[in-house]
Amino acid sequence: MPEAFDAVDGTVGDAGTDESGFTDEELTTLALSAEPGTPFDRDAVPLAVYLGQAPGLLPEWYMPSTMARARTRWRLPVVMTIVGAFLIIEALGLCSTYGTLGLA
Repeated sequence: MPEAFDAVDGTVGDAGTDESGFTDEELTTLALSAEPGTPFDRDAVPLAVYLGQAPGLLPEWYMPSTMARARTRWRLPVVMTIVGAFLIIEALGLCSTYGTLGLA
């Protein structure tokens, strides 16, 4: 049976059943038998509230926020030099497709 990672509590468990005891096949059958456009139950809880997450464009479990990295001073000049070199090559009408300069 395949294992599944639970993003809520960080555990790895059996992917065949969930906490309520439903198997994947039973959940699939329930989902396919549901009628679209049926109103939600009055006691339905939004997923973000259920998982205890702050509102945002995407939930944390789908796409975590970016991590801050220490920036070094050498990256910007190196990148700008490479981009500038390609712009100069283009401005002179030269072709650098295969690594050697030649007339286009």
